Amino acid sequence: MNGDLACLSLTEAAERVRARGVSPVELTETCLSRIGEVEGRLNAFITLTAESAMKEAKAAADEIAGGKYRGPLHGIPVALKDIFDVAGVPTTAASKILAKNVPTEDSSATRRLREAGAVLLGKLNLHQFAFGATGRSSDWEPACNPWDVERVTGGSSSGSGAAVASGECFAALGTDTGGSIRIPASLCGIVGLKPTFGRVSRAGLLPLSWSLDHAGPLTRTVEDAAIVLQAIAGRDDRDDWSSPESVPDYRAHLRDGVKGLRIGVPDSFFFEQLLPETDAAVKEALRVLEGLGAEVEPVTLPFIADIPNALTAIMLPEALAYHQKWMEERPEDYADDVRYRLELGSTFLAVDYVQAQRFREMAVRAWRDEVFSKFDLIATAATQTTATPIEASDLSVVFSLIRLTNPLNLLGVPAISVPCGQTPARPGGFSPDGLPIGPQLVGRWWDEATVLRAAHAYEQATDWHTRHPQM
Repeated sequence: MNGDLACLSLTEAAERVRARGVSPVELTETCLSRIGEVEGRLNAFITLTAESAMKEAKAAADEIAGGKYRGPLHGIPVALKDIFDVAGVPTTAASKILAKNVPTEDSSATRRLREAGAVLLGKLNLHQFAFGATGRSSDWEPACNPWDVERVTGGSSSGSGAAVASGECFAALGTDTGGSIRIPASLCGIVGLKPTFGRVSRAGLLPLSWSLDHAGPLTRTVEDAAIVLQAIAGRDDRDDWSSPESVPDYRAHLRDGVKGLRIGVPDSFFFEQLLPETDAAVKEALRVLEGLGAEVEPVTLPFIADIPNALTAIMLPEALAYHQKWMEERPEDYADDVRYRLELGSTFLAVDYVQAQRFREMAVRAWRDEVFSKFDLIATAATQTTATPIEASDLSVVFSLIRLTNPLNLLGVPAISVPCGQTPARPGGFSPDGLPIGPQLVGRWWDEATVLRAAHAYEQATDWHTRHPQM
């Protein structure tokens, strides 16, 4: 990645802005310049709002010069997956069906970023209607992985992963229904945090599955993720699913380390079918955490083999319910894989959906009583494989990508992917083929603070987060 400013983490950029060492205008110009350099190869953006971003950057610079510093997002350029509404800017969900859909008000997450002083660069590419794990299907052409532009970024928050990893923005928002924040984070070598279900409002977001959708940040470091989550978390009257649970200071204990934390390593399911380099890298990450003082022990996870089927029986009917009118009137405007999944939604009976929701309640109780009563965290790989070639990304690839992430969506617990790697790796890379790998840390409901704390400890004990794609 070229350019010192483009390589900064959000935390580093914020400190320079606070200390008046760099202005929001310089940061925004840097991001726009970077976008101009790489966007022709990445396809990360659907809509770039360069003119309004520069106005926002100048306004932020004036506020800060006048002593009205709002905090670490003030003047920081960020971007949004194109299912977050921004007033006056199209929300397309990467589909021609919504090409002329221009909302009149911001999503709640957008509004909270504005209140924190962030500069909005535009709307990011995604797998059409957020319904896919590769990012391959988009009416704006697929976003490409900055580590190898012939490979997928992971989906559905594909543009978010590519933009953050390549230095086009300092943070992005994504959504996660079966892994769509953590998968692109893992494949692009960045941090992706899925908060607890209900922690972040989905008001003003185009839904995929009402009872499974999560919104959260993709960033370059764990502290960056904590900063963004702090800004967007909390109860919102516009979203009845959002929780009144109090929001802690996510940076207060970020540097407390992992000594004494009990980390469970699943004895089945999660470490099956991994690529050898993924298995080796994640196990090395566990050794690092153990060396830092964590207690790492095996754990048996209740109902784990049945959870993916229950998630499918909920997600597909809920998705079809939202898309039913368009599926009847404009089926040809859906990507083949998206239309196929929506059609599958009609094969489930009402009793299947109800039984899946009842199973969900039973699984949540079991994990609460049998797992998180004994362990602070669960550690797994985020994805079974590294990024696959775009043209080779078929349904088998999709299933391999979501297999380790979607159980956590059914349960609604917080989970994070951070960069890790295997030594020896290609210079500058993470694995023998130079592609990123991500372990996944999973915590108790509402305890994002411990997830962030452990992820930060691992991150600071290694150098994987300092590596950038050479574009």
